[in-house]
Amino acid sequence: MFPCAQVGDWKTAKNIFEFGAKDIDGEDVALEKYRVNYTQLAGMHASYADKGLRILGFPCNQFGGQEPGTEVEIKEFVKQFDVQFDMFSKIDVNGDSAHPLFKWLKEQPKGKGTLGNNIKWNFTKFLINREGQVVKRYGPMDDPIVSGQDLLPDLDLSIR
Repeated sequence: MFPCAQVGDWKTAKNIFEFGAKDIDGEDVALEKYRVNYTQLAGMHASYADKGLRILGFPCNQFGGQEPGTEVEIKEFVKQFDVQFDMFSKIDVNGDSAHPLFKWLKEQPKGKGTLGNNIKWNFTKFLINREGQVVKRYGPMDDPIVSGQDLLPDLDLSIR
């Protein structure tokens, strides 16, 4: 059991490493394993994975029914995009049934949305630093290249 696995415990979390989630294969994953890692988007994974970037994908069907498939179907679907990052089981990110991790992310000072805390659409992104704290929240339409500029100071880059 993860430290904040209980629905009511998410408010007491200090960072994302206190959460866990089921991966796309149904296995429990403690986010503690990402302690020295980061979160962002797929295209950047190939460019920055060797520098410390980690991407965690959480499918959600709360936005126009865009993710109705099973975990097996989702896993097969993302293959066409050469997804190499970690995928988790489908979850809710808004409402009472939201996964505790997303309740916590949305309540952090830098995780709040500009028009309320609810996630508005698929591909909302949270940048997390090495300490597991939210650095910035990006909307679904934010350009990953621009978002990537925020990564540069924290990645292990030999050339700056």
